[in-house]
Parts: sequence; C-alpha cells; structure tokens
Amino acid sequence: MDEIQRQLIREIAGLHEVPQGAYNFRVNGQLDGRAVTENINIVTKEDKPGIDITIKPGTKNESVHIPVVLSQTGLKESVYNDFFIGEDCDVTIVAGCGIHNGGDKTSEHSGIHSFFVGKNSRVKYIEKHYGEGDGSGERIMNPTTHVELSEGAYLEMETVQIKGIDSTKRKTSAVVNDNATFIVKEKIMTHGKQEASTDFSVELNGEGSSTDVISRSVAKDDSKQTFYAKISGNNKCSGHSECDAIIMDRAVVRAIPELTAADVDASLIHEAAIGKIAGEQLIKLMTLGLTEQEAEDQIIKGFLK
Repeated sequence: MDEIQRQLIREIAGLHEVPQGAYNFRVNGQLDGRAVTENINIVTKEDKPGIDITIKPGTKNESVHIPVVLSQTGLKESVYNDFFIGEDCDVTIVAGCGIHNGGDKTSEHSGIHSFFVGKNSRVKYIEKHYGEGDGSGERIMNPTTHVELSEGAYLEMETVQIKGIDSTKRKTSAVVNDNATFIVKEKIMTHGKQEASTDFSVELNGEGSSTDVISRSVAKDDSKQTFYAKISGNNKCSGHSECDAIIMDRAVVRAIPELTAADVDASLIHEAAIGKIAGEQLIKLMTLGLTEQEAEDQIIKGFLK
C-alpha cells in the first residue's frame, strides 16, 4: 500500500498496523493481504468478486477486518461477501470502504454483505464509509446488507458515513427468528450537493424477536437525505425505529416509516424528529468563548457521537 491507501485504512478501520486475528485487505479491486486463524477462515469466491468468511462454532473474543480502499479514479466494482457464523460465537467484524478520488472520473464501490448467524451467537458489525480527494470525479458507495438471525442470536450493526461521499444508497434487510435481536445504529452527515438514502427492512418472524433501528444524521448546504424504515411484526415481538436529524442551510430531509403488525402481540413503535440547531444551544456555547461556527461544530459532534 502507498500512503494514501494506508490513510484510508486508518480512517475506515482505525488500523495503524496489520491487525491481530483474521483479515482481508482489498485495494483497487485486488487482494492486498490476508490472514486466517484456527477458528476463522477466509476464501475467495470462484463465481464472482468477493469472499466467504466462515467462523467455527464456539469462537469467542476474535475479530475479522475486511476493509476496502479505492485510490484509482474511475474504478467501479461490486463485491459480494458472505459471513457464516456458527453457534455460540462472540465476534467482532470490521468492514468499511474508503475512496480517494483525485481525478475527473466517477469511482464507485458496491459492497453486498450477507450474514448467517448461528444459534445464540453475538456479532458486533462495524462499517464506516469515507471519501476524500481533490478531483472532480464523484465518490459513490452503495452498500447492501442482509442478515439472518437464528434462535437466540444477536447482531449489532454500527454504520457511519460522515465525510466525502457524493451519493449513497444504503439497503439493509434482516430476518429475525425466535428470541433473536437485531440492533442498528446509523450516523450520517452530508454537505454540498451530496445525497444519501437509507432503507431498512426488518422481518420479526420469531416469538420474542426484537429490533431497534436508530438513525442520527446532519444535512448541510444543498444536500438531501431520505430515511426509510419498515418493520414487520409477524409474531409476538417488539420493534422500534427512530430517526433524529439536524437540518441546516437549504438541505432536505425525509423520514418515511412503515410499521406492519400481523400478530396481536406485536409491539411496534416509530419516532422521528427533524429540526434545526436550537438557538439557545449556540448562545450558551458562545458565552463560553466559542465562535458561532465552533459552537455549531461542537453541537454536531456531540449529536453524532
């Protein structure tokens, strides 16, 4: 990797050196490093771009890093990664994509991730998207995530996009079975003329299944954001979705919930709040010596923390 590529890795995965445990680095469409462990195996797909990650039953306190970076302008790719997590595991998976575009052509990455989580397993999934570069070419990311949770399984997904992506269409779907839980924590910031669309669809099929989908976003300048959240309660279950957004300048934010109860014991809730930064918050921080811009930045930073 060159310095630009290493910087992208630091931004999306927090890595300053090669991580311990299993990892797979993808750089400009090619494998750039891989390690496996006794319990975690990674193999390249033979029929399409991507990898299969298999985690043995009973694996505890291990991690997998699978960052993707693009520094070649005009590169467009779709990558298919499938995760097969055995029963009774407790693992962390760190993904994400960084694009540096210094040219005049569009760079685009579409990551299609599927998770098949075994009975009573716990998974923490972290995905960060980041863009940079002084070229006029666009930086586009379209991540798709599908999750299937077996009985008693738990998956928590943290997804972050706070800089440099001109256009993104983010789709996430989940099928949640008996006593399983699916948690989503999304953070997005857009500026300029950027556009971001997130689309969540969760099927609560199992008795005692639950989901909590939480999105926090900031829209600046002339950017546009759309948040879709569809939860279907098909058994005795609980579901909650929440969209909190700060709107600034000439931005546009839309929140579109859909709740469907197909069982008398399905309990489903949606909350949405869109508004500007409160004037009293700015005044309070400015009385402490901050400029208006500094106060605004601090409020946004705290909101997206």
